[in-house]
Amino acid sequence: MPERIGLIAGNGSFPLLVLDAALAQGLDVVVAAIKEEASPEIERHGAAAVYWLSLGELSRLIETFQREGVRRAIMAGQVKHKQIFSSIRPDWKLAKLLLSLGSRNTDSLLGAIAQTLAEDGITLENSTSFLEPLLAQAGVLTQRAPTPQEKKNTEYGRTVARQLAQYDIGQTVVLAESACVAVEAMEGTDAAIGRAGEIMRSLAGEASTLGRELTVVKIAKPNQDMRFDVPVIGVKTIEVMRQAGATCLALDAGKCLLLDGNAIIAAADSAGIAIVAD
Repeated sequence: MPERIGLIAGNGSFPLLVLDAALAQGLDVVVAAIKEEASPEIERHGAAAVYWLSLGELSRLIETFQREGVRRAIMAGQVKHKQIFSSIRPDWKLAKLLLSLGSRNTDSLLGAIAQTLAEDGITLENSTSFLEPLLAQAGVLTQRAPTPQEKKNTEYGRTVARQLAQYDIGQTVVLAESACVAVEAMEGTDAAIGRAGEIMRSLAGEASTLGRELTVVKIAKPNQDMRFDVPVIGVKTIEVMRQAGATCLALDAGKCLLLDGNAIIAAADSAGIAIVAD
């Protein structure tokens, strides 16, 4: 009988990619799909079983995996931060865990969930375990390399983003001529980029010392836990950048997933956007 692995599925294509890759390696996959986030498409990819659970049902998640013989699990796909801290209706196990947290950020919550799973015999593994080829490789990934100004933006943006990321504020900053235009918070990467575009459009027709072209810097957290909240980029992000007037994207090599693979590079080349990973 094939080995069983559990998949805790949030939104987007990330869980589907993990599911397909695990199946390709001959594994049985038991999916715990988060009702508030996961796509119904998850039921059409050949999993051994799919269970739909609400965000707060930690006890049911553990019981389901134990009943299905799952001892290893992967968490993949975004759960919106505002969902975690506002829409959640915790069961007794999760309520107890929430009360024990020293701080209410995603790292603390997901780390505590991982520890609880481990105590019940379920090891949470790196979310990128089956998708190593999709991690951004070091270097310029597009036809166009960053301009000197984009390089300056990137260097400054990395410094700012690393300071912010250690407080779990966000992993993305958007800059114009080494000035921070927007910082990601609970709204997510694409919304932060869109907000930066709106700010720059509001300056149209006004005297400004800032150039209009934006650089997006998305990094991993210091000591990034690859089991959860891994930085991801998709084709949609490139489209949002194009609409916002962003011309360069800087990533952390080996720690950011390019979910749509080469389609992301093709979209960036078409839009004249440079992508670089360090």
